[in-house]
Amino acid sequence: MSSTVLYMSMSLDGMIAGPNVTLDNGLGDRGERLHEWPLPGDHGDANRTIYDEFMTTGAIVAGAGTFEPAEGWGGDHHDGVEIYVLSRHPAPAWTANWSNVHYLNDVETAIAQARRAAGDKYVLMHGASTAQRALNAGLLDELEIHLIPVLLGDGVRLFEHLGVQHRELERVRVIEGEGDVTHLRYRVRH
Repeated sequence: MSSTVLYMSMSLDGMIAGPNVTLDNGLGDRGERLHEWPLPGDHGDANRTIYDEFMTTGAIVAGAGTFEPAEGWGGDHHDGVEIYVLSRHPAPAWTANWSNVHYLNDVETAIAQARRAAGDKYVLMHGASTAQRALNAGLLDELEIHLIPVLLGDGVRLFEHLGVQHRELERVRVIEGEGDVTHLRYRVRH
């Protein structure tokens, strides 16, 4: 069965988006700084390795707060993989012609369907609340954190709503990327 992996750019102070996140400002104020490492053009050897890895995943589970401000990636995040969107609301009308986009409100169902769709490839997870829900349900297997040397001071924290349960992680790899990003991969000990 495929593993679920959160790929997330994060500031040194734990933010995955800056303050003032809205539909029109999905990364918040100054949040685009967190995503400068893979863009544009030549990624360099280390960053290219990470970028190519997450672009070969077999399915995606994302929260509506990630999917909708990104305009659903035009219905195709990469290579037409199935996209499972966690939301308490029905799919917006603009997704109606995208047969690979599925709106669900249950994290367990979304991850089970994504794992089946991914086959032997990873399931790529997007969004802080989605990651928190998956981690709390014991369904997140690994975390790939792209640590950016910036302090945003305020915004959306990746690990804000996890409760008091103690969780151990096992470091799998550390890669120094170009542009001062450090790629940290951890396995969640279940």
